[in-house]
Amino acid sequence: MLCFLKGMAFVPFLLVTWSSAAFIISYVVAVLSGHVNPFLPYIRAELNFFLLIWTCLLFPSDTGTTPPESGIFGFMINFSAFLGAATMYTRYKIVEKQNQTSYISTPVFNLVSLVLGLVGCIGMGIVANFQELAVPVVHDGGALLAFVCGVVYTLLQSIISYKSCPQWNSLSTCHVRMAISAVSCAAVIPMIACASLISITKLEWNPKEKDYVYHVVSAICEWTVAFGFIFYFLTFIHDFQNVTLRISTEINGDV
Repeated sequence: MLCFLKGMAFVPFLLVTWSSAAFIISYVVAVLSGHVNPFLPYIRAELNFFLLIWTCLLFPSDTGTTPPESGIFGFMINFSAFLGAATMYTRYKIVEKQNQTSYISTPVFNLVSLVLGLVGCIGMGIVANFQELAVPVVHDGGALLAFVCGVVYTLLQSIISYKSCPQWNSLSTCHVRMAISAVSCAAVIPMIACASLISITKLEWNPKEKDYVYHVVSAICEWTVAFGFIFYFLTFIHDFQNVTLRISTEINGDV
């Protein structure tokens, strides 16, 4: 059986694949609708493919601002936020069960991690429903929630992983998670700093403009963090393989 079909492993796997598809599909629709010009159309097809991927990753909000791609982007990111919440809640229940078997850390530590993660998912929903050009303050506020809370979530989960090693996690998995968390923490600070220095929000940028460097640096850092989240959730697949969640229904009183 495929590793992502065992137990609850399909949840983080679906989160990663769905979120990645959201940006690529939005970009393709934007190009086909004529809202975004593909980079360097005269370059051979192989290079065009990599440029397409680079464009949709570097400027995702730009390709999700104009209908119909904005609707697709919003719908898919909303579902990603739901999958993120489901993944975090499942992880919370796993750690809670592990803590009952062998004490790892105080339950409050696990609960704080869950709350921060869910707040980050709410931030994703705000980003999805409030377009960059229409309401930039709300859009940027949602992005700030998503990235900052997400980074703190990964950091707390990395600490929990070390506390549960070696019984529930291998040392290599702990190192990978902490490395991803450290890179994300290092990238989120210049992302916020450069974004705050940009004086105008727009789709088309000229490399000669004064804020262009801030725009590019902020975007690169943003996607460093975003890819950090993707790879971090991939490390959950192994943990979720031996987990099953059941819903218990009880009816009290006469029906």
